[in-house]
Amino acid sequence: MKNDSGYALLQRAFLQGLLALSLLAAWPASWAADALPSWRDGPAKQAIIKFVTSVTDTNAKTYVRPDDRIAVFDNDGTLWSEQPFYFQIYFMADQVRAAAPKHPEWQELPEFKALMARDMPALMKIGPKPVLELLAQANSGMTTDEYDKAIDDWLFFSRHPRFNRPYTDLVYQPMKELLRYLEMNFFKNFIVSGGGIEFMRVWSKKAYGIPPERVIGSIGEVKFEEKDGKPVLTKLPKLGFLDDGPGKPVGIYRNIGRQPIFAFGNSDGDLQMLQWTAAGKGPRFMGLVHHTDDKREWAYDRTSHIGKLDKALDEAQAKGWVVVDMKKEWAKVYAFD
Repeated sequence: MKNDSGYALLQRAFLQGLLALSLLAAWPASWAADALPSWRDGPAKQAIIKFVTSVTDTNAKTYVRPDDRIAVFDNDGTLWSEQPFYFQIYFMADQVRAAAPKHPEWQELPEFKALMARDMPALMKIGPKPVLELLAQANSGMTTDEYDKAIDDWLFFSRHPRFNRPYTDLVYQPMKELLRYLEMNFFKNFIVSGGGIEFMRVWSKKAYGIPPERVIGSIGEVKFEEKDGKPVLTKLPKLGFLDDGPGKPVGIYRNIGRQPIFAFGNSDGDLQMLQWTAAGKGPRFMGLVHHTDDKREWAYDRTSHIGKLDKALDEAQAKGWVVVDMKKEWAKVYAFD
């Protein structure tokens, strides 16, 4: 028998690659029963499968080209927990506390007092902008590499006060499965969060499989300069962009340049992102995670100081958006359940 020539081997590899791609392209959305094992067979799971089936069926009028299958997800309360405080608040408090001796003028700032006391009602009343600006001042002068390392170290050593686990363990297993299911159906997933973009980019790939270039968030200003003969980016004491509420559609437009067809949030801060997604032509999916499980996670919505879900819940109910009842529709919340 003749040995394969180099050309024959390349041809065989090419054909095998085509076969693999054809199998992926033919991935039936109905396989979601296996792809979404942490979702109970309720209305939310059925709606997800129906939507994905409708936009990936090349014979359907609702078919959407892979390039236009853009999915956007809020982070806090949508992809991981956010109670009893936004997890980045713990990191911010540690960073600001460390820098406080150099800034005695902070002692009279309401945002400083609230952050040091972890007074969430006061922080929510103040709003995210002054708090993020305070963090920008605290980290001013650090290079982006130094800041990334500070985040990585903090995530490694810090533990959640209730579960005594790393914060990245508090990622929702059903949402990780959903991200993977969408990717298998040639969606591009993006995180769109009011939190700091630098904070999420450090660990988003490991936690969600979402690379840093697909993370959109609030941005602190940086500048290019040389330190010790080496070009670096240095953080400035200024907030450049707040990616929350009406800022989320703006961030999507600036960073993606396409209107999403699939959006998931959990609070009123995500309302405008969902509205903008819904306003597009063709099939659209808008979803909300409703925190109803006070045993495995937390139960909160309209009156919560964190992740308040009020106006968005009303609009979802009025317009038929998907509202995921965490207690009823998630067989497990975290991978360690």
